[in-house]
Amino acid sequence: MERIIIIGCGGSGKSTLARKLGEKTGLPVVHLDQIWWAPGNWQHLEREEFDRTLIQEMEKPRWILDGNFNRTMELRLEKCDTVIYLDMNRFVCLKNWIGRVLKNWGHARADMTPGCSEWFDPEFAVWLWNFNKKNRKRYYELLAQQSGKSIYIFKNRRQVKAFLAWLKQ
Repeated sequence: MERIIIIGCGGSGKSTLARKLGEKTGLPVVHLDQIWWAPGNWQHLEREEFDRTLIQEMEKPRWILDGNFNRTMELRLEKCDTVIYLDMNRFVCLKNWIGRVLKNWGHARADMTPGCSEWFDPEFAVWLWNFNKKNRKRYYELLAQQSGKSIYIFKNRRQVKAFLAWLKQ
């Protein structure tokens, strides 16, 4: 495991897992949200600038990339050696997201670009609610096409904790 991508619905625990994996493996963690959002008030970069920065990160020998960004999924799948898909229930994701908003209200999280303060975004709530319906089938199809890669699919926190414990050994 030298080049890991972590995908899954918002609120599934991608950033938390990325941080914990980074601590255990020494791999540098790249949060795609930090690349996409410019410092300030939720203004994103141009696609070309995002793509350039993402490609620069992927040219490095070791990394953990945390985030979906479906437009670049196939490019990241091509470069990685390990995929972790957090295929969590939408109720769990929604609960986790609401908790994250309440905990960080008015402040930018550590895995977010400075100035992008946490707030309740109704559009994000709808996106989160529909995530599995719109993405799950495609993700499983993409993962089925991968050969020579380690694929981990976790459907609950217990499985994630067991995986992290297994890595200690």
